[in-house]
Amino acid sequence: MTEDWYFLSHRLPLARAARDAGARVVVATRINDARARLEAEGFTVVPIPFDRSGLDPLRDLATIRAIHACYRRHAPDIVHHVAMKPTLYGTLAGYLAGVPHIVNAMAGMGFLFISQGIKARLLRPAIRAAMRLANRGRRVRVIVQNDDDRDLFRAHLGVPDRRIATIRGSGVDVDALRPAPEPAVDDGHPPVALCLSRMLWDKGIGELVEAARLLRRRGVPLTIRLVGPGDANPAAIDPEQLQAWTREGLVESLGRTADIAGAYAASHIAVLPSYREGLPKSLLEAAACGRPIVATDVPGCREICVEGETGLRVPARAVEPLADALQRLAADPALRARMGAAARRMAETRFATDRIVAETLALYTTMLAGRGDIRA
Repeated sequence: MTEDWYFLSHRLPLARAARDAGARVVVATRINDARARLEAEGFTVVPIPFDRSGLDPLRDLATIRAIHACYRRHAPDIVHHVAMKPTLYGTLAGYLAGVPHIVNAMAGMGFLFISQGIKARLLRPAIRAAMRLANRGRRVRVIVQNDDDRDLFRAHLGVPDRRIATIRGSGVDVDALRPAPEPAVDDGHPPVALCLSRMLWDKGIGELVEAARLLRRRGVPLTIRLVGPGDANPAAIDPEQLQAWTREGLVESLGRTADIAGAYAASHIAVLPSYREGLPKSLLEAAACGRPIVATDVPGCREICVEGETGLRVPARAVEPLADALQRLAADPALRARMGAAARRMAETRFATDRIVAETLALYTTMLAGRGDIRA
């Protein structure tokens, strides 16, 4: 993966489980400020100069060389890449270094597969071809997080079905994140819809702001709260734009938080109008916290937001249906309670961290044993 913070937020339980099972764990990623914490866990840390969004050939070549050097030095039995650029560069380095088993985990299909901009459209055929080559080798297994992405890899990228594993997300800690009572609602304290996300246009933030504008015109009392960091991504929203929306009174923009449980405890509804996901951790966290969900009917979101059960689904890029769904939940505390309870049950039974970790370790075991699912 490209960032140490992402490893800590999404993959730390898996690494701990592998370590506890007797594996020597090497964390190879861009290191910002997590080195001491990672080494305290007993992991070997190898800094990799990842540029997540750039397309500088010289810089990317340096990244591939660094990954290759890491693999040659540590001679891993299995490597686990997360996201598109680590998958492409790590697989090439893995082949060159003779790594016997490669796991490529796709956490959604990313900016290049979502954006309709000219740059993304020009690059898309080349990226598809590269992903097809990277993921068809006999030593490779692909992890996807939803059935739509499984179909994409099988039908459009030519990856044999026996080499694809569907493991739904990185899991959620249902012991650390528990339902809390809703905050009181009165004339001065309207319901709160929380969007916990990186501040990207393709997370549907623009549509959410326009829905807030529409709800204000309707006179619907609802606070839209944006919580999450910016990002080095072509789809990142300018911080000045977030401030302008806040000054206009359309949203509250609070930036990054480490207190996920507290953020959901202070809200009534979880909302994520994303254009496409793998399996969004923020909605897993919302479900664990017992909050009803408003999300788009797109891959990844629909796995968690089950229409009429755990939440309300709306079309992607559509403002009025999004506003309607938020208005419906804001006005109906009984519906929120029913959907929130169903979301919590789903988190416990389908997405708990222990289950996801066990499925991933079982995949490692199968690969290392050389069983039939990685035959040519």
